[in-house]
Amino acid sequence: MAPERERKLIFVLAVVQFVNILDFMMVMPLGPDFACDLGIPLSSLGIIGGSYTASAALSGFACAFFLDRFDRRPALALSLLGLAVGTFAGGMSTGLYTLVGSRVLAGAFGGPATAVAMSILADVIPADRRGRALGTVMMAFAVASVLGVPAGLELAHLGGWHLPFVVVGGLGLLAAVLAFTLVPSLTGHIVRSQTESVLASFRHLLTRRTTQLSYLGTAISSFGLFVLIPNLAAFTQGNLGYPRQRLGLLYLLGGIASFATTRTFGRFVDRYGSFRVTLAGTVLTIVVILAGFVFVWRWVPVEVIFVGFMVANSLRNVSVQTLSTKVPTVPERARFMSLQSMTQHMFCALGAFASSEMLGTASEGARGAARCGEDSGVVPALIGMEWVAWISIASMVLLPWIVRDVERRVTLEAKPAVPVPD
Repeated sequence: MAPERERKLIFVLAVVQFVNILDFMMVMPLGPDFACDLGIPLSSLGIIGGSYTASAALSGFACAFFLDRFDRRPALALSLLGLAVGTFAGGMSTGLYTLVGSRVLAGAFGGPATAVAMSILADVIPADRRGRALGTVMMAFAVASVLGVPAGLELAHLGGWHLPFVVVGGLGLLAAVLAFTLVPSLTGHIVRSQTESVLASFRHLLTRRTTQLSYLGTAISSFGLFVLIPNLAAFTQGNLGYPRQRLGLLYLLGGIASFATTRTFGRFVDRYGSFRVTLAGTVLTIVVILAGFVFVWRWVPVEVIFVGFMVANSLRNVSVQTLSTKVPTVPERARFMSLQSMTQHMFCALGAFASSEMLGTASEGARGAARCGEDSGVVPALIGMEWVAWISIASMVLLPWIVRDVERRVTLEAKPAVPVPD
């Protein structure tokens, strides 16, 4: 593919990831807002976050059976269209059950959208430049934090929590149009994927030790993060006393730091390998969790903790995702990515559900509803966050060593890449 077309494709994939990540990221920071309005317990925010990821996990498993048999372009556009519809539905929710239902619908399409986008990138970008390209695409996470989440919080402040759902749904429709019009038709994988049965392909994929270890790394990383992530906004407001009107600034600072470093992290992966970068990211993550959630060092500003958490996440995610694109062969790439998406979302859901069961609120008990409107905007403190943080740390300790084993196996199994026709 010509460099100009390659850059255009990377841009479109970055837009796709931006919309997909923003749709997922904005819900938890808005949690205290819609919890107050809809009478939802703050301890149930993990259920709302987990419903999206559980749905994405199930759809990822289902799509693994057939995604490699279709042109990547319409598959991506259709996934984005469904994501947009689910997000619009979220803005019309009237209670816990309708909000959970809308997030289930969004997750059913958001999971495959990620898998197809990563498959397109891996199909087109050579392995020796993939870390840099993936770093660029994953800058969408930072942009979503820099622009998307603060903008969503401000929109909610100005027009109610429904408005961000409507706006992001519109962006989903725009991304679907861009995907269908600017992504080239990619069908070179279809002939190769049809040379063996689906069950035989699954058997070949899942019995490889490299695949199993890659999925194990995804599982423990996802679980370790998602016992914390759904509760960040409630914890910073209720436990650390951070004001709601400055919450957008907090995400802005974290996003700027991620934006400034993510592309560099991709270059580090290309130069130093995934193991070293993952090890550095894991150590930084553990230090931040100890300082911000276990011991709660009050002398460390909340902004420093939050920025450190975001940067450490970016460091680990770029290295692990880059390595995972090198595990499957071309014919099984979308199938591998779908199963990886399933694994990631399933363990995100387990982490979110686990934290929801472990946490309670100081003013209302373990299952009390948030009563922000009655208490002049005061968000109740969460009880049990330190134990959740220890579980997160325990889940992450093994990740670098799993990555090292996968990286070694990928190097041994490396074969010349099969070019995919434009």
